[in-house]
Amino acid sequence: MSRRDIRIVILGDSTISAAGDPRGMGWVGRVTAKTPSHSPRVDIFALPVPDETSGALADRWKAEVTRRFSPETDNRLVIALNNLDPASGISISRSRLNVATILDECKRANISTFLIGPLPSHNPELNNQIEHLASGYEDVAARRGITFVDCFRPLVEHTGWKNEIEESETNLPGQVGYGLIAWLVLNRGWYEWLELEPTE
Repeated sequence: MSRRDIRIVILGDSTISAAGDPRGMGWVGRVTAKTPSHSPRVDIFALPVPDETSGALADRWKAEVTRRFSPETDNRLVIALNNLDPASGISISRSRLNVATILDECKRANISTFLIGPLPSHNPELNNQIEHLASGYEDVAARRGITFVDCFRPLVEHTGWKNEIEESETNLPGQVGYGLIAWLVLNRGWYEWLELEPTE
């Protein structure tokens, strides 16, 4: 019996678009290119909202996904968690609660989820808080048996990453940074989550 077609909605901020990437792919485009899309068919819908906090994400996620999912498909949600909560004055406990609420609602709705952790900031002074935020999100995911991709620790001291976001007028990654994020996603559980074999 053939598997149901897969629909994946990706929620996050500007970094799930190709903003800042001269190749126009972003990490989502790179991951999509490496994801088998036949037998089953895989459709990926990225829905960015710039400068979105975890609270705003919690408010919008359900309306976004229900418009794109179908009873006939295997419906899945990727959340690319951003690093904006600390600078917005949101406590880590509140951030954790916002994400935990989304995950618990997804479980009740039988939506399989995949979490991508926050990225390092161009502002080194914020990175200590972001590291604690990433650890908090990772714990929330682990308690629920959900795949979590840590992007903070592999990238915070990566020379290519740091140079790119520091030189960017919008503090967004470019080809190097998006390539690094895509590599982390693809090699930290993406294919296992989808139950697919990697492309050559």
